[in-house]
Amino acid sequence: MDGDRVEIDGGIMEGGGQILRVSTALSCLLGLPLRVRRIRAGRSQPGLRPQHLSGLEIVRDLCDGKLNGGEIGSTEITFTPGKIKGGTHIADTKTAGSVCLLMQVAMPCVLFAASPSELHLKGGTNAEMAPQIDYTVMVFKPIVEKFNFTFNCDIKRRGYYPQGGGEVIIQMSPVKELSPINLTERGTVTKIYGRAFVAGALPIKLAKDMSAAAVRCIRREIRDLYINIQPVREPDDQAVGTGSGIIIVAETSTGCLLAGSSLGKRGKNADKVGIEAAERLLQNLKHGGSVDDSLQDQLIIFMALAKGVSRVKSGPITLHTQTAIHFAEQLTKAKFTVTKSEEEDPGNDTYIIECQGMGMINPNL
Repeated sequence: MDGDRVEIDGGIMEGGGQILRVSTALSCLLGLPLRVRRIRAGRSQPGLRPQHLSGLEIVRDLCDGKLNGGEIGSTEITFTPGKIKGGTHIADTKTAGSVCLLMQVAMPCVLFAASPSELHLKGGTNAEMAPQIDYTVMVFKPIVEKFNFTFNCDIKRRGYYPQGGGEVIIQMSPVKELSPINLTERGTVTKIYGRAFVAGALPIKLAKDMSAAAVRCIRREIRDLYINIQPVREPDDQAVGTGSGIIIVAETSTGCLLAGSSLGKRGKNADKVGIEAAERLLQNLKHGGSVDDSLQDQLIIFMALAKGVSRVKSGPITLHTQTAIHFAEQLTKAKFTVTKSEEEDPGNDTYIIECQGMGMINPNL
């Protein structure tokens, strides 16, 4: 600590934007001044990229905070939070930087605001190295709302690599506190559904090919379930640029949702995109956990803030999740334990992530 400024090493563990997102959100919530050094130190382009900077700026604006070092390429920032207020806030990466990652940093903060918030997030809606907006709506939203809050996600426009141009509006009201969650019973898979999309210059046939290839791949493992993957062409007035991809969700008897997704790109065969998503889904189903590898790390900050004990059963713990736990423990009084789950088939690689949350109370309500 420097005076009472929390010092964060941005180059350890996952070493990327996630350290910034978790630590600035918690800094904003807890009123802790923060210094982050060695930002993205090990990356090919170290320092802040446009999407990291817009994430920092929206948190600064949400709480009338002060941000120093907020420039593209900067490897050190200091942040001094103020009081979190509601209202309308805009964040624009001006690139294909992911709107979902902007949402990840802003959402925990506005839950503890003084009044309802509307976030206008602009950038890429379906970007590499980040959850697709469809994942956010189909998987993240229904599961994270188990913490006892709700939000509305309106996809105004989709935007793809390289130019972005998408816009999503998130509306949410503040809560007094978050409830803990228990996601330890996976249940059996009851349905499999999804969407394969094309936009811009691409023909609907590509979406149909992705969908058909994914269904064939899943059928080899799961024979008795109806699989409904809708091929969709995004309306031209609701999509900027050209893009394609697929998301497939498995829903279980206990309400768990696990997914596999993949994005198309130039020169990548449509069948391959469909098969990639299907294999990812099957892999997520194989370990026997109740959450998939993309949701695991996104739940950590909410578990840390909730009141009481949350338990989540998952497959192998990702580096993103280990990183989120490390910084959540460093900044809050939450305590995490990760134990290998013993009860099933010893061949299953499953773990229980347990958290005694700090019980954050909204001072504004």
